[in-house]
Amino acid sequence: MDALQKALDQLDQATAAVRLAVQDLATAPGAEAAGDAAHALSGGAIDPFVFRFAIFVLAIFVGYYVVWSVTPALHTPLMAVTNAISSVIVVGALLAVGISASGLATGFGFVALMLVSVNIFGGFLVTQRMLAMYKKKDK
Repeated sequence: MDALQKALDQLDQATAAVRLAVQDLATAPGAEAAGDAAHALSGGAIDPFVFRFAIFVLAIFVGYYVVWSVTPALHTPLMAVTNAISSVIVVGALLAVGISASGLATGFGFVALMLVSVNIFGGFLVTQRMLAMYKKKDK
């Protein structure tokens, strides 16, 4: 029982450290500071939400042109990397589910976890089918 209690104490310490890191991250400057700076520099003409939304729209266009400029032979590795990136989202969803104090964050984290799981497993199935097209067939 002593080993179990020690492991539980270490888990409590790790959970407290993660909660502290999440609180520090919530107060860290980033997109919020950039939006506030654009709002201040424009004399209040640019709302921070509009600034962040414009960045989001630009990221969509950049992603679209990057993906469609990849040669067809590289689509399979690109999909594998995209699945790996999606698996990183699982970590964020698990943190939202496990650390949050509100039910709304837990609900959104759970929905994100389900959607990303479908995306990852479906992506790997499609990648496997694409790789099967390149296998040599027995004559």
